[in-house]
Amino acid sequence: MAPFTTVSPHASTSVDAALKLMTLKVMISSRTLESKLSSLYKAGKIVGGVYLGTGQEAFSASLGCCLDQELDIFAPLIRDQAGRTGFGEPLIEATRTYLGSVLGPMRGRDGNIHRGRPAQRRPAMISHLGTSVSLVAGMLMARRMRGELKGVVGATCVGDGATSTGAFHEGLNLVAVEKLPMVILVADNQFAYSTPRERQFACEKLIDRAKGYGVAGSEVDATSLTACLEVISGAVQAARAGEGPQLVVGKLLRLCGHGEHDDASYVAKRLRESNLGKDCLEVGIQEVLDEGLVSEREINEWKREAAERVQEAVAAAQKDPTPDPYQEDWKAVSEEGMQ
Repeated sequence: MAPFTTVSPHASTSVDAALKLMTLKVMISSRTLESKLSSLYKAGKIVGGVYLGTGQEAFSASLGCCLDQELDIFAPLIRDQAGRTGFGEPLIEATRTYLGSVLGPMRGRDGNIHRGRPAQRRPAMISHLGTSVSLVAGMLMARRMRGELKGVVGATCVGDGATSTGAFHEGLNLVAVEKLPMVILVADNQFAYSTPRERQFACEKLIDRAKGYGVAGSEVDATSLTACLEVISGAVQAARAGEGPQLVVGKLLRLCGHGEHDDASYVAKRLRESNLGKDCLEVGIQEVLDEGLVSEREINEWKREAAERVQEAVAAAQKDPTPDPYQEDWKAVSEEGMQ
């Protein structure tokens, strides 16, 4: 039977200090960018939806920062800006996509969250939840058939609602049967849009689903940066070492609405005030301060630098051209840059 573990906050300080500080910087950058995107949306500067990862940054960033940018595959979802940044996505790609720039990765032709670079092992986000599991599984299978799978890890992060979809179960079953080197993060953020957990599934814990498929499973308090890095780095290492797929469930609360159009009034006060409602960014900052890894002055400097980089990326994207329907070659599929 595959092993199961549960890691609580402050369970260990064995995580590499450099990795912890890098991940915290990514969290700060992501939070700063998304705060700016929220402001632009409310000001009417962004067409379409804006979906934030507030409260999920430690979980997402830990995955992106533990992967190999030159080798691995990462399929993010709408709350994975932190994971995207940790995996090497430049801020300008996010701002160009949200602001409809023709110079962005999707050339202003797709929704502002459906961006990616497939040739760089960053497939575009898929709104059909759970499908990213099947997608990454297919990319790993293709590499196996070409004899290029050695040392490669595929990863994705989905929400608790995605675990109720057929695509998730079919994909996880394939991954388990084929023993693919894949890490699947489930952000158990308590709601599938506004549907609470008790109306989504009957099992006591989501990690119990790993047992049914025979894959290794871990549950972590995702409000803790230290705990997230310990568990997720271990899962990535296990997958890379040939130990098969790894399922990691992060316990947290979405600290915002489903999107910026949603006020999250359905979230009970008791839940907001519970341990799940802690802000992982604040917790992460306190953890590194308590360990003496950094000073408050340095943290404030990181925040200032992040704000400057975000503002530069927004200003650059606002100057970019937008698609011209009279000049564009509107092909449904482009082979340019694909592999």
